[in-house]
Amino acid sequence: MVAKPKPPEAERLAEEQAAIEAAALEARYGAASPQEIIARSVERLGISGVAAVSSFGADSAVLLHMVAEIDRNLPVLFLDTGKHFGETLEYRDALVADFGLRNIRILTPKEAALREKDPDGTLHQRDTDACCEIRKVEPLARGVEPFRAWFTGRKRFQASTRAGLAAFETVGPRLRINPLARWTTSELADYMRAHALRENPLVAYGYLSIGCFPCTQPVKPGEDARSGRWAGQAKVECGIHLAGLDRSLENSGH
Repeated sequence: MVAKPKPPEAERLAEEQAAIEAAALEARYGAASPQEIIARSVERLGISGVAAVSSFGADSAVLLHMVAEIDRNLPVLFLDTGKHFGETLEYRDALVADFGLRNIRILTPKEAALREKDPDGTLHQRDTDACCEIRKVEPLARGVEPFRAWFTGRKRFQASTRAGLAAFETVGPRLRINPLARWTTSELADYMRAHALRENPLVAYGYLSIGCFPCTQPVKPGEDARSGRWAGQAKVECGIHLAGLDRSLENSGH
């Protein structure tokens, strides 16, 4: 049964309340350790109210290890776009086993959308935004819809577009929580070493931000970590962290 859309006024109030909540949480915990941000968020929202979204990319092990240390039953959402490197899928399975994660949810594109808009799997060559919409944005909107909030592994140093990233922000009436926002590359490396965490094997080949294989290249020396994504294009984000996700959530009718 499809839920009825909220009236515009109710939606507006929900968004305002979320913004107030995010601002209050940012003021109180924004500069706290990632572990405390995760723990307080789970404590506040409950195990059924928050999920972690992970790409199982270059440094995903850090956030997932922290989540597992707090509660291995926390839902972890993974977007299986159908265009991942084989190494990423193997890495996902290895980390799930390493950390004993018990609630992995695989999100996939709608088959009908693929048949209609990308029947031969080459849409990325013609329209990367449309490809990301089908394979990432819409599936993630469905995945996070049941939750009040979700964790991401985004960090300020990754790109100039993320330089002012807050630990707590909103997407419509929901919270998006970035526990590692303030962490540096050295802090991530220190944590990986201290806990003997395995890294995505593609990192050794210069892939510092790992997405779908047709649109990901190794990073050149001196460039930011996301420069290998959609190289040569103005595009710097797939859309799951932008307004497109909010629109997709609204269009879902929830």
